[in-house]
Amino acid sequence: MKAWKVLFGGLLLMCGPDMVQSQTLSDTLSQPASLSECVAYALNHQPYVRQAQLDERIAERTIQSRLADWFPQVNLNYNFQHFLKLPVIILPDFANPTSGVRREVQTGVANTSTAAFSATQSIFNRDLLQAGQTAQAVRAQANLNTKRTKIDVTVDVSKAYYEVLLTQQQADIIESDIVRLERSLRDAYNQFQGGIVDKTDYKRATIALNNSKAQLKRAQEQLDARYASLKNLMGYPVQGTLVVLNDSTNLEAEAMLDTNLILHPESRVEYQLLQTQRSLQEADVLYNRRSYLPTVSAFLNYNLIHQNQEFSELFNRSFPNSLYGLTLTYPIFQGGKRLHNIKAAQLRLDRLDWEFVALRNAIGAEYAQALADYKSNLNDYLMLRENRELAQEVYDVINLQYKSGVKTYLEVIIAQADLQAAEFNYINALYRLLSSRYDVERALGFINPY
Repeated sequence: MKAWKVLFGGLLLMCGPDMVQSQTLSDTLSQPASLSECVAYALNHQPYVRQAQLDERIAERTIQSRLADWFPQVNLNYNFQHFLKLPVIILPDFANPTSGVRREVQTGVANTSTAAFSATQSIFNRDLLQAGQTAQAVRAQANLNTKRTKIDVTVDVSKAYYEVLLTQQQADIIESDIVRLERSLRDAYNQFQGGIVDKTDYKRATIALNNSKAQLKRAQEQLDARYASLKNLMGYPVQGTLVVLNDSTNLEAEAMLDTNLILHPESRVEYQLLQTQRSLQEADVLYNRRSYLPTVSAFLNYNLIHQNQEFSELFNRSFPNSLYGLTLTYPIFQGGKRLHNIKAAQLRLDRLDWEFVALRNAIGAEYAQALADYKSNLNDYLMLRENRELAQEVYDVINLQYKSGVKTYLEVIIAQADLQAAEFNYINALYRLLSSRYDVERALGFINPY
């Protein structure tokens, strides 16, 4: 036995670190993390998603709780009582009934023990009928609420992911700018030392370099804030390490979208939720109409009674009794209450039909706006991509002419500032296009987080 204990303890020591490490890694992501990995992590860890999933389980438990009333309801009631003074009733003198004399007679015994078992079985009950008929709709409603939460999380995490990439690429552009400026600074300083140019070129290069370093610091601080926002939307540990995959080669392909797609409001989760709500409201109308029907149930009672004048002999003798029967309850007159409830339920159903009209209009307007934004951003992206290419060509030419002594350093700084602005505008346009693509897909109901 001791040998087995030693062996088992050794296995725990060997496996323990791996088990702890595996548990720790389950709460983090491999680095760098792709967009799909970040979204998948968020769908498993985001607090709002977990709450929605718990709401599904709560809804299921509530359904089962209501359906449980179809089963026999068995109860036990126990009662023990001791009379300090027995009750008295007044009876005629049975020995001489014509005398008119009344005698005081004590009834019962001092000690009574009663165990009452009862079983009730519902036969017809409108509450139970409604519970059975609405169970599937309630499950669907809870599931659709979870789906809507997951769609929102998917879109929000995707946009935050692209915001991180945007800020990272801005920082990369500034770092490339700093490399060029440091090289220009060295060239300007050497030319100044050689007496080719005055010190203004050298000082302008220093000013431009300092400005770029300040921009880089600002971008790095902003990047930390973007990562914090992404972690929050993912439900990622605040102190956990997160690095996104900086793959800019496929971003342009990801941003492209067919703008000729046809909108179908029925594919939207909000529309499906409204359909489920209408099903529940139809069941409520039927429930109120059933208020004119009786409630029927069967019952079985068994009572085990012990009675004795002396407490020590209470359980020496029992007096059981039992019975069964049917109970029918039918409200005959309620002042028109049932009719008013039916009318109110029908009006709520009519109101839902107008919500369908309003939702279709809202979805159509949302899609039109999202599509217009996408087309505008696509046009901006194409124009600014061309501007970036032209700015790069202009900078290369002016920089070469400056080295040949044809252009001044001021013109190099202006060309470099134009190039940086063109690159920033291009990157911003690309990420606006990516963001608007998600808005169009959400409006179309194309985002499926499962």
